[in-house]
Amino acid sequence: MSAVKTRTVPALDRALTMLELLARSRSGLTLPELAEQTNLPRSSAHYLLVTLERRGYLQRNQRTSRYLFGGQALELAGSILPSLGIRQVASPFLQRLATQTGFTVHLAVRERYVAVLIGKYEGPRAERLPTWVGRRLSLHSTSLGKTILAHLPEDELSELLVAHPLARHNQHTMVSPRRVREEAARVAEAGFALDNEEEELGLRCVGAPVRDGERVLAAVSVCGPAEAWDAARLPELAGQLKQTAAQLAAVLSET
Repeated sequence: MSAVKTRTVPALDRALTMLELLARSRSGLTLPELAEQTNLPRSSAHYLLVTLERRGYLQRNQRTSRYLFGGQALELAGSILPSLGIRQVASPFLQRLATQTGFTVHLAVRERYVAVLIGKYEGPRAERLPTWVGRRLSLHSTSLGKTILAHLPEDELSELLVAHPLARHNQHTMVSPRRVREEAARVAEAGFALDNEEEELGLRCVGAPVRDGERVLAAVSVCGPAEAWDAARLPELAGQLKQTAAQLAAVLSET
């Protein structure tokens, strides 16, 4: 039977929509917010949320009443991600880079309008950062995202800038399509991208692409507290990062 003609299950479709909305949120969503964004009666939204909560896929913050992903969702993601070949191959390279720099190293891939973290590696003295495997990050305000934007074909970049609003996370975030284009051109020329507290205040990151010819397979970044490194250390970190990305790309091309 054709999948196009097969009927879908409305309740399951709505539950998956809720999970996708929560994945794109930065701090979780409340029942009224989810009901509004899914165009559901509050009672129907509540039944779905209670079911997901009881199965462990969501948890509700008792203080803020916001729903967040629960342990079952993280366990499911953790069981899927190892099957991504790039993550397995990248692990020793990125863990070594984290140890060399003393900072946190991230690995991300593009998913439509966001960058999704598929790997996180902490140096022995690295401060804990508010990032996790599975977190979705903006393309215009993170070093990982800028790295991806910088290597998109012109038609894809234009479509993205028109179709997806550029969220302002703080006073450092670039929200002008013109400035984002200029930044993408600069990143493409330099070979690395900088997030100077544009996504998270107090957090500075430098990112570089893992490339297969003209195609970007993934992006890697080195991140740490803004006060831990300044502009004087940027060339050193960017050099280490680009070298690691090139080594990883060479190994991936052979697998």
